[in-house]
Amino acid sequence: MRISDDIHNYYEKLVVDLFKELKLEQKHDNEFLADLTCIVLNQLPTRYIRHEVDMSFYLPASESFEMQGKVKVAYNKAIEFMASHPTD
Repeated sequence: MRISDDIHNYYEKLVVDLFKELKLEQKHDNEFLADLTCIVLNQLPTRYIRHEVDMSFYLPASESFEMQGKVKVAYNKAIEFMASHPTD
């Protein structure tokens, strides 16, 4: 068996969505954003999916809200971590 390119962690989408909402690409360079993404995702559980439409259709609103909350908490912790560990 081979894992398809179609399989991905749904939390990746939620992290990208939050970064877009916060307009982080206007505030930080790609290196910073890549590091931040890794730190955020490493704090979150995995939720593998093949098709995002499945998550939109089958995911209860309460669970979606909870997942988004986890992403925000992980983001805040990651920002604090990066601020206390500058790479310059």
